Amino acid sequence: MRRGRFITLEGGEGSGKSTQAALLAEDLGAAGHDVLLTREPGGAPGAEDIRGLLVTGSVGRWDPLTEALLHYAARREHVLGAIAPALDAGRWVVCDRFADSTLAYQGWGHGVPREIIAALHEAVVGDVCPDLTLILDLPVDAGLERAAARNGGEDRYERMDSAFHERLRKGFLKIAREEPGRCAVIDATASVEAIRMEIRKTVGQRLGVQLS
Repeated sequence: MRRGRFITLEGGEGSGKSTQAALLAEDLGAAGHDVLLTREPGGAPGAEDIRGLLVTGSVGRWDPLTEALLHYAARREHVLGAIAPALDAGRWVVCDRFADSTLAYQGWGHGVPREIIAALHEAVVGDVCPDLTLILDLPVDAGLERAAARNGGEDRYERMDSAFHERLRKGFLKIAREEPGRCAVIDATASVEAIRMEIRKTVGQRLGVQLS
């Protein structure tokens, strides 16, 4: 059986990742693919428990390295419990955030040394790597304005200062420059439907799948 394909969506707060992940999963399903739509932190029972520790509470709730460790603990459960089995079964996996978020948020945003994150990644994730990462990019102010309009209490990262969000935006763009074969930057200032069409086009070009 052919291994499934793994697509991740990344970006700052308010970039529309969750919406576009759901639309992409819908489009892939309509094209005849068996799709798992999932998210991080979360995506598996233990990982969902850890999610609540990370996305709620005070901004300064965790030391940056502790925060990175929590993300990788959740990721371990997610990879073992959902992502790897789906890929092994030939399914397509569409994930709202993955390891690039830890590098951007805890690395670029909070200053955890990159070599520490790389060591965590190797130990926890191993060779599970996205086939394609779509980085939804927009100015920080616009993203935070969108995020503030959402309902719900999972806003711990949104409440961090704008300098933090500028750093993580730079981090995502650097990741894209360093790995152009895996990453594609998508202009997230456009309409939801325009972004959807651009993602369809990019997935088609990069992964050889027809989405109509």
